[in-house]
Amino acid sequence: MEYVDFSTGVNSSAVTSIQNPTILCCECGATIQPNPSNMCVGCLRTHVDITEGIPKQAVLHFCRNCERYLQPPGEWISAALESRELLALCLKKLRGLKDVKLVDAGFVWTEAHSKRIKLKLTVHAEVSGGTMLQQVFIVEFTIQNQMCDDCHRTEAKDFWRCMVQVRQRCDNKKTFYYLEQLILKHKAHNNTLGIKPMHGGLDFYYANDNHARKMVDFLQTMIPAKVTSSKRLISHDIHSNNYNYKYTWSVEIVPLSKGSAVCLPKKLRQQLGNLSPICLIHKVASAIHLIDPLTAQIAELSSQAYFRNPFEAICNPPQLVEYVVMDVEIIMDKDRRYYPGQGQLSFRHALCDIWLVRASELGINDNTIHTRSHLGHLLKVGDSVMGYNLAEANINNGEYEKLNTQEIPDIILVKKCFTVDRQARSKQRFWKLRHLTEDVENERQKMDYNEFLEDLEEDTEYRKLVNIYRDKRKVMPVDGEDALGCNDNIPRITLAEMLEDLTLECEDDEMIGEAGKI
Repeated sequence: MEYVDFSTGVNSSAVTSIQNPTILCCECGATIQPNPSNMCVGCLRTHVDITEGIPKQAVLHFCRNCERYLQPPGEWISAALESRELLALCLKKLRGLKDVKLVDAGFVWTEAHSKRIKLKLTVHAEVSGGTMLQQVFIVEFTIQNQMCDDCHRTEAKDFWRCMVQVRQRCDNKKTFYYLEQLILKHKAHNNTLGIKPMHGGLDFYYANDNHARKMVDFLQTMIPAKVTSSKRLISHDIHSNNYNYKYTWSVEIVPLSKGSAVCLPKKLRQQLGNLSPICLIHKVASAIHLIDPLTAQIAELSSQAYFRNPFEAICNPPQLVEYVVMDVEIIMDKDRRYYPGQGQLSFRHALCDIWLVRASELGINDNTIHTRSHLGHLLKVGDSVMGYNLAEANINNGEYEKLNTQEIPDIILVKKCFTVDRQARSKQRFWKLRHLTEDVENERQKMDYNEFLEDLEEDTEYRKLVNIYRDKRKVMPVDGEDALGCNDNIPRITLAEMLEDLTLECEDDEMIGEAGKI
């Protein structure tokens, strides 16, 4: 409809055409607004392509082992499908985007196993004469598998740069089992590339020497050990004067364990306050804790002091003999016989005179054997006790052979024995420990490990630095704490001291991992 202004007599449509003039497209003849190119948008797109410098196909490198993408030049990043990180990585691969203005970008759905990723991009650009043109197009990325440097080193034969060898060369491995639990509790093995069981210990592999040195410092802090290091030349660049070495640290743990009997050198006895020549290893922690069974005198031996005057065990727990207590007489402090010991006395132990009969000869030979022991606070008449029979033992030790016969006691008592066989005791154990490796153990190692578990049950101070987990494979008794050993004299670990073993499960109830497991 046309309107006429009667005051001026001018047609309104003519005024509009004058204010908004139109022209015909030089290509198709369509009516358009005037622009410097004199072409409509359709014809302009056929002549000008603002996405000409942007590649429509590109390649993404993906590592299947660690599930990371390569971000040039050499960085590998983790990114989920259709995530912001993956979108940023794809946009960085398109070099021509700097010449246009990116308006919008998003993913187009593709099959998960198609190895294709599609992006829908909207860009603006200025063409001839100042005309702004917007265009939408799709870029297809092809995923190619490529192993990253870290995974390549792992799969290669010699991928590690540093190795820490932990060894304990002795018959009894209880100290080594205790060290394994300390490593797990403090997570000192987090930076390892791999852990390999070897004869006498474990090998820890690292990618750089900082992590290896940190592990060595941790071991020296927790256990008395001697460390030696070496390096081997792998390659040498004569042009840049760069050397490539492989470093190895050898950590030798003291060959002593809890419950072993030792014969101290004379010089070392004098330094420790005139201890008896024959002593027991009370505990091996950051230092070696000794106790004199004849005087209840205790002493601590540092790692440096031990390796200056090293000694080995003369008797180990597999040589223990069971005895039955016939009589016990506590020795008061005022009644103690004079002994030239000047060290600290143990307040947790009570010195006593004790009369014993070997358990295998009970009722056959009633001749009692007298000895002195530091276990007066635990033993009473009728109890069973484990000890070393030095009178009948075949000991091959240079320091032991130098001793006078009067300085050697016939029997050294080590610990109280509970009247339950080990197999029945292990079935009543509702807890477990984690391990660094799944090594196949022989019968001797299983025996040492069971003794280590018994030491944890019997000594509350010894298990404070150990993470103990409830074993879900065994059904916990209904009466809870009372069923865990409160009704008998067998020491057990209570439910309050156990940790819950965390497991992660998928929706289809398939276990995908276990927390802290290697």
